[in-house]
Amino acid sequence: MGRVGVDLYPEQIGVPLAEVRTFRKLLGGSATNVAVAAARLGRRSGVITKVGDDPFGPYVRQAMEGFGVDPSRVGTHPSLRTPVVFCEIFPPDHFPLLFYREPTAPDMTLEPGELDLEEIASVPLFWTTGTGLSAEPSRAATLAALEARGRRAITVHDLDYRPMFWGAEADAGRYGREAVQRATVAVGGRTEAVPLVGERSPSETAKALLELGVELAVVKLGPEGVLAANRAGEEVTEAPIPVEVVNGLGAGDAFGGALCHGLLSGWELGRTIRFANAAGAIVASRLGCADDMPTEEEVDALCGA
Repeated sequence: MGRVGVDLYPEQIGVPLAEVRTFRKLLGGSATNVAVAAARLGRRSGVITKVGDDPFGPYVRQAMEGFGVDPSRVGTHPSLRTPVVFCEIFPPDHFPLLFYREPTAPDMTLEPGELDLEEIASVPLFWTTGTGLSAEPSRAATLAALEARGRRAITVHDLDYRPMFWGAEADAGRYGREAVQRATVAVGGRTEAVPLVGERSPSETAKALLELGVELAVVKLGPEGVLAANRAGEEVTEAPIPVEVVNGLGAGDAFGGALCHGLLSGWELGRTIRFANAAGAIVASRLGCADDMPTEEEVDALCGA
């Protein structure tokens, strides 16, 4: 449940937007990318979101369907436009984003009354994002969906903290904590966790998220790898996998889809995190996000499985 849009990524690498000549059009939006990543790994997935009543709306639905993601829960806002996102690509670690989501995006207009709470409560895995908490009515809808889950396994909240979507960091922390308290899994970058638990080491960040009530906390560390800890006392760290980075923007969503696959498969923690880490590395070596998600065979090959 969450963000969707159209990514326009430059085909000229290392060039500012003012000098880019051509772009590749791709399906985008964090929650949508995660659903595509899970589908590429053989899972059935769908996204609760909204598009605008414009030509990009049908494109989003068609692209989802082409990736094996159920588009039936994609609503249409009558006046807002489907969001478009541009990026600049400066490998290995600088990928500025330019969001066109004003005055607001259709996915931020989701309301509690539009949700099938019985279906949300019954699915084996449900994923929400911090962006969905950044404004009303999406905030109320996101919290209502999490409340309907009743902390059923597997309920994942992606911290997904993007400061440009929030008026104040304190609000991101307040509502982020409310979401995590209703989830069983929290996943996000170390800096994304700062509004919720403050500046801490990776291990202490994971412990602080666990103290909010989740069963599993996953702290992504970018070029330093990833750390995960659960309430059983296990703590797993995975070093980054060396790849030639092309575009790091989709790596976290590839990680998320692979994390879903591992959790649904019932794998032990180390295997799940190792697999997700490898999926993220593969997408970092490619231009796109949703369009370039890996298959299970590709991830296993990089893992050496």
